[in-house]
Amino acid sequence: MKIQKEIVFNAKRYAFLSDDSRELDSDTLFVRTKRNSAFFVPESIDAAKLIEYYKPLPNLVGITGTNGKTTTAALIYSLLLDMGYSCALIGTRGVFKNDIQIRPKGLTTPGVLELYAILESVKECDFAIMEVSSHAIHQDRIAGLTFCAKVLTNITSDHLDYHKTIEEYIRVKNSFFADETLKIINADEPRAYCNPSNLYTYGIESNANLKVNAYSLDHPMCAHIRYNPFYGKQAKNLAPQEQSEETLIEVPLYGKHNLYNVLGALLCVKRLCMEPALCSNLDLNSDISISIESIAKKLENFGGVEGRMEVVSQNPLVIVDFAHTHDGMRQIFESFKTKKIVVLFGAGGDRDATKRPKMGKIAQQYAHRIYLTSDNPRSENKESIIAQIASGMTKEAHCIIEPDRRAAIWRAIAELQEDEVLLVLGKGDEKYQIIGTTQYPFDDKEEILNALQRVKGGSQVEVSKPIESRF
Repeated sequence: MKIQKEIVFNAKRYAFLSDDSRELDSDTLFVRTKRNSAFFVPESIDAAKLIEYYKPLPNLVGITGTNGKTTTAALIYSLLLDMGYSCALIGTRGVFKNDIQIRPKGLTTPGVLELYAILESVKECDFAIMEVSSHAIHQDRIAGLTFCAKVLTNITSDHLDYHKTIEEYIRVKNSFFADETLKIINADEPRAYCNPSNLYTYGIESNANLKVNAYSLDHPMCAHIRYNPFYGKQAKNLAPQEQSEETLIEVPLYGKHNLYNVLGALLCVKRLCMEPALCSNLDLNSDISISIESIAKKLENFGGVEGRMEVVSQNPLVIVDFAHTHDGMRQIFESFKTKKIVVLFGAGGDRDATKRPKMGKIAQQYAHRIYLTSDNPRSENKESIIAQIASGMTKEAHCIIEPDRRAAIWRAIAELQEDEVLLVLGKGDEKYQIIGTTQYPFDDKEEILNALQRVKGGSQVEVSKPIESRF
């Protein structure tokens, strides 16, 4: 990639930076990265040194994990905005700056040059909240960047097509937390390990700095939480005004997994307020005594993230979510254990194939009717992908196979009963379907709404209002 950036390096002025040797000319300086290190270019700069030419940048908060990155990042962004700070959000859904989308969707974490260009475009912000993928960690796309806080949501199996083994995937995720940065870690995640310095935890089942005492997952979900800054800490290391607190939270979201996301966001914002020295060029002193209750009250302004546990229709109940791993699906299913679950999903082509039978198995475990269809098949045969998913099921599974995703959605809507919930999983808010190398327009939500109006009849359908959210 080639970007415009005036830089003086080794007494020579350049107008552009590029990490592609084919784009070099006398005005372009080559940027060495982990991925292009095999190419020898005499005059070059290491990607980790770029930070010296981009300072000052916003205070960075990084979120990683298999599931929940997008929602947790959006929650932190929303809370900080409501506290009066200027913020940017960088992730799967694009780039946002103070409630305005300034870049479309792209990679979860952009390439290193694009990322630096984005950060420069939001440099006047107080904070930049960003999703950090395992690919980005392994490929050093975040080279040179310093974070004021890092958050771990969870670690389950994903991207084994790239990382090859679950052990390597776990290692890469945890390597993000090897330094002494403020770390916000899910205490209920058994695969998490990190540098214990400046570590704070949140949990539902385990004791933690932010712990749930009781909760209800009815919509809206609510919980009684206790914040204990002394858990796992020496009192002498905490500020004099630190104290334990308790409060009730109520959030218009579905699912236990979203309760985890809320806890991670609340704890991250609370610790940033309690440790103003973590943030550069920012006066947080006025917020040093801000309570967990006052932060939690701002959750009422968060309406969710499009395509993440999004309610498309209330009657019948139809929900769209991005879940595309067996663990992500399990979390969704657990949120509706009291209902008769109908699920429609597929699996992406040219991606980790080992998860496909696991997805089939978990679907049979929770759902009483399953529609297997295509996702983004890419170069793979969609019927073969479906067969691999089905191989994880037993012959007792009530499984309908319809490779055409539009036809599958319409059939699922037509056959949906009043006492059932339909979960359409895998693509979330994507507006396309990738078949071969071509992106065809396709929107799960649009197809569901069309089917509801045509198949069920508009007068019988209670369609949800558009999601009331910044996103």
